[in-house]
Amino acid sequence: MLGNEIKNYIEEHAAETYELLKTIAVIPAPSNHEEKRAQFLYNLLKEWGAENVYIDAALNVIFPYVDDGSEDLTVFMAHTDVVFPDTEELPLYEDGDRLCCPGIGDDTANVAAMLMVVRYLLLHPLKPKHGGILFVCNSGEEGLGNLKGVRSICTRYGERMKRFYSFDGQLDGIVNQAVGSSRFRVSADTIGGHSYGCFGNPNAIAGLSRVISEIYDITVPEFGKTTYNVGTISGGTSVNTIAQHAEMLCEYRSDDVRGLDIMSRRFATIFNNRNTDRVRLSVEVVGERPCGSLQADTQEVQDEMLARAVSLLHEYTGKKIEVSAGSTDCNIPLSMNIPSLCYGFYYGDGAHTREEYIEISSLKTGYYAAFESILDYFVC
Repeated sequence: MLGNEIKNYIEEHAAETYELLKTIAVIPAPSNHEEKRAQFLYNLLKEWGAENVYIDAALNVIFPYVDDGSEDLTVFMAHTDVVFPDTEELPLYEDGDRLCCPGIGDDTANVAAMLMVVRYLLLHPLKPKHGGILFVCNSGEEGLGNLKGVRSICTRYGERMKRFYSFDGQLDGIVNQAVGSSRFRVSADTIGGHSYGCFGNPNAIAGLSRVISEIYDITVPEFGKTTYNVGTISGGTSVNTIAQHAEMLCEYRSDDVRGLDIMSRRFATIFNNRNTDRVRLSVEVVGERPCGSLQADTQEVQDEMLARAVSLLHEYTGKKIEVSAGSTDCNIPLSMNIPSLCYGFYYGDGAHTREEYIEISSLKTGYYAAFESILDYFVC
């Protein structure tokens, strides 16, 4: 349980953290272009006294609170990127109990909550219970960011990481298993021509449509949960032109590595069979996220982490905490046999839409949960 000093700190700094949240939220941060938000966070942490904070090549903002090189490192992470392509300020407004902004919950609210704890630790230094502590405002969690930020962290710190937390999501759910995926950009090219004068020539859109039709005829495995999707399609020139080019983005996902293997073979068969002299297919892998299964000793650590997280979130929310599989930054450490959990510190709705909002009244509860989640790893 949190002591009175920490509770008082939360109460006294909640409004300040809310203003920080609004400041961060409007800074554009599309995946692979998080430079502006990363620079703001770097400057902020420097101003707060985090002398050893730095930005790496993947645009992660990394603050080693304590890193003495030990083989017992705990990582706390929240991602800076949003799914929206905006390069100018994102629109933000309040509507009653709602704070509305694209990306406000996913994942800006969790970044702000984690930073509130970091600020406290810089003002009131505490000793970790285990080895080192690493805080990361990471890049590339969304979509075609392809988990570049966490991949970079896992490459740098590797097996030194013994516990990993990704703060992403809401107060009533925890992800403890990885949903793996493969994502593709598939292009179709033909000779095309005039819709009347060259009638009968192959059409790239029609060719790609046959690929899509075969994907949607796939019967998914009965074990676990496996899905597929065609997310975008584009192509053609005009209504009276036989399309020379069309392309799509598609994916498959599974919470079981066997499901990924099955879908890999089925997608490959479709792509190969539909690649002909008349309609030439080009397939580019644009994203891969692994599944992961923990060994017995690390599974025991993860079970302890999960029991504690379920307990503290239930304590602060009074709600049943749902535990599920998901596609998060935890995919990479889980695939490396590192105990990992993902959950967040707010309530809201509309994630991945421009109507996204968080409930302002939920934020203070989230701050308490964030402090308890992190400070449990310190001698208080």
